[in-house]
Amino acid sequence: MSSVLVNPVQHHAANASGRDFVVGDLHGCVDALRYLLRLIAFDPARDRLFSVGDLVDRGEHSEQALALLEKPWFFAVLGNHEDTLCAVADGRLRRQWWYGIGGAWAANLPDERLQHYAERLRPLPLVRVVGSGKERFNILHAEFFGTDAELDAGNFSADTRQQLLWGRDLAVGNADPLRQRGLSLTYCGHTPMRDITQIGSQVFIDTGAFGPGGKLTIVQPQALLRWSISVEEARAEGAAALALP
Repeated sequence: MSSVLVNPVQHHAANASGRDFVVGDLHGCVDALRYLLRLIAFDPARDRLFSVGDLVDRGEHSEQALALLEKPWFFAVLGNHEDTLCAVADGRLRRQWWYGIGGAWAANLPDERLQHYAERLRPLPLVRVVGSGKERFNILHAEFFGTDAELDAGNFSADTRQQLLWGRDLAVGNADPLRQRGLSLTYCGHTPMRDITQIGSQVFIDTGAFGPGGKLTIVQPQALLRWSISVEEARAEGAAALALP
């Protein structure tokens, strides 16, 4: 098993020259992303796209989604599906269990290729923090209870790490939003919502791109703008032929 020292929280200065966007759980739905990036006139020289994680599984193009990690404008946090891929590559989890939650795209993937992807994913942080002061926003996969200061410290217990990757208490109404007092606006995914939903400080932007009736959503935090499209609608508009920036 590879051991990688990872800073669980990465800070990014505010984008003084362009725009920042956050995209919900991709789950291999890269055609929808192609369409949305064209729609927002994404400029790879100045703009940045942050991801709440879960690039892979369930949708059709997991390997294309993983290729986004090579783009200098793309910044993802670790999702539970990436964490699962790494666990399979490390031999800590059976492939069959992963296939049961959407990893079947890798059934014919050689071990060497899986190891390559795991090495690319292991260094991903659990949290990204963009900007400071009133302009600050956070990005993580599932949920976090605490303040900005506790988030910045990054001293996450095993339970907190599990919560950051797998937690649904806030989304399903089993947690008090006041436990997030002192937390800046925080964009997350993990729990599919019919529409963007804010609970306490957290904004859930996974709108179920991989499923029937679902869409991929991109938001622009500072401008409070949002765009969504389904994979089917994007393909009908010729998205499959669009090049990524």
